[in-house]
Amino acid sequence: MKPKKTNSGIDFSYDANLASKLSADEPVSKTQLKAEADQQQALGVRLTELPKDKLLKLDLPEAVLTAVLDTKKITANGAIRRHRQYLGRLMREIDNAPILEQLARWDGKHTAENAYFHGLERWRDRMIADTSVLAEFIALYPQTDIQQLRTLVRNAQKELAANKPPKSSREIFKLLRELTSNQDDGDVDGNSNDDEIDDLTSKI
Repeated sequence: MKPKKTNSGIDFSYDANLASKLSADEPVSKTQLKAEADQQQALGVRLTELPKDKLLKLDLPEAVLTAVLDTKKITANGAIRRHRQYLGRLMREIDNAPILEQLARWDGKHTAENAYFHGLERWRDRMIADTSVLAEFIALYPQTDIQQLRTLVRNAQKELAANKPPKSSREIFKLLRELTSNQDDGDVDGNSNDDEIDDLTSKI
C-alpha cells in the first residue's frame, strides 16, 4: 500500500508499531498517534543537541547513534526535516525509558548546579555591599582564611567604586566555591554534590 502522509509530514504507515495500534482491540485515535510520533521525534531532536560524550553514555542502538550523529552533517532544510522524521521512526522502535531517565538526571543536576552558583554569587554580592555579612559566612565556614577574604572584599569594593574590571569579585567567587565544595564527596567532574548544594542555598 502506498504510504500516506499527514499534514505534519510524519508518515505513520512507515511505523509498524504505530500502525498496529489502529487495528488493536482498544482503538487509538490518529490524533493520539500523531502526538506520540511528535514526542518521539522531539526526543530524537533532543539527542542531536547533546555532545558526543553524553550520547555514548546513553548506550543507544547503533542505528540510532549513527542517525543522531549524521544529523550534525546535514545543512539543507528539507533534508534536515526528512532526517528528523527518519530519526523519529527509529526512536519509536526502541525503549525510550532509560534515555528519558538519564536526560532527567542530567537536567536535574544542571538545575541544582545553577542554584549552587547563583547562591555563591548572592554571598559575594552581599559581602561587597555589606562587610558585616563576612561574619555570617565565617560562622558557617570556619575554615575560611578571614584576612584573605576581607582583603578581597575591600579590593572588590574599591574596584566597584572606581568602575574598574571586577578582578577581586571573580577571586571572591572562586574562593567561595573552594570553601563550600567538597571535592572528595563530589562527582568525577569536580562538581558539588546535591547535599552540598542544598546546604549552601539553605543558608543564603
